[in-house]
Amino acid sequence: MEKSRVLIVGGSGYLGKRLVKASLAEGHETFVLHRPEIGVDIEKVQLLLSFKEQGARLVSGSFHDHRSLVNAVKLVDVVICAISGVHIRSHQILLQLKLVDAIKESGNIKRFLPSEFGTDPARMAHALEPGRVTFEDKMVVRKAIQEADIPFTYISANCFAGYFLGGLCQPGFIIPSTDSVVLFGDGNVKAIYVDEDDIAMYTIKAIDDPRTLNKTVYIRPPENILSQREVVQIWEKLIGKELQKSSISAEQFLSSVEGISYEQQVGMGHYYHVCFEGCLANFEIGEEGVEACGLYPQIKYTTVEEYMKRYV
Repeated sequence: MEKSRVLIVGGSGYLGKRLVKASLAEGHETFVLHRPEIGVDIEKVQLLLSFKEQGARLVSGSFHDHRSLVNAVKLVDVVICAISGVHIRSHQILLQLKLVDAIKESGNIKRFLPSEFGTDPARMAHALEPGRVTFEDKMVVRKAIQEADIPFTYISANCFAGYFLGGLCQPGFIIPSTDSVVLFGDGNVKAIYVDEDDIAMYTIKAIDDPRTLNKTVYIRPPENILSQREVVQIWEKLIGKELQKSSISAEQFLSSVEGISYEQQVGMGHYYHVCFEGCLANFEIGEEGVEACGLYPQIKYTTVEEYMKRYV
């Protein structure tokens, strides 16, 4: 089967650059949207130029120029959007409505993968304010996609390893301590951790797969479904030292959110649902979803222990 031509929007971002790399590695003709809004961010410009050297094609387009988006979309079969939806960086999820309009007008797209890649927003109607806005905005985009009758795949990649494992699941930390750790409750609630390069590879594998058409793809590496306490135990094994442990209750955690910035409140709310409720691993995948590791057993995913060795 001929491989689809792929347009990646947000290709210079944290996940986007990995999607570009994976798309090229899988032999797809890969286009990366170059937005004039990038301004004089020299590091992003140089990253885009490095993609070009690797074989990607740069396409100029702006969310503020509908025709430029339509022209870019017409070049490809699949559109993947990886613009930021994280408030501590920049929250741009609703910009995708302009991309939906362009895809609808172009009429040639076989698959659209919007910027999701975290918790499945369809399961988060109960989410705490103000963090709920992330999930609500993603559902607005989903509604627009489905009303426009655009073929889609949604990717639920759970916890990005760099953000969660790097801090032993503690918000505000991205390098693991060798001295102490604060456990959420008893530390036994399960979550799911995925290497960002693996997220990109599973995503690219899914774009031409009929089994993922109009489905949510959940990335659930079996060995990476672990509690915070189990993550800490892996780290302790790697450094040969036991950490000093304390704990914080759900009530204490929610109280600690009061008075911090809006962006921090959003992020802390997400941590609450993951680490106290277990929202990533406390349900079975239904008929509207499929599981990536089962679909693509040929991918040797990075285990939590393998990932954490880089910090030793």
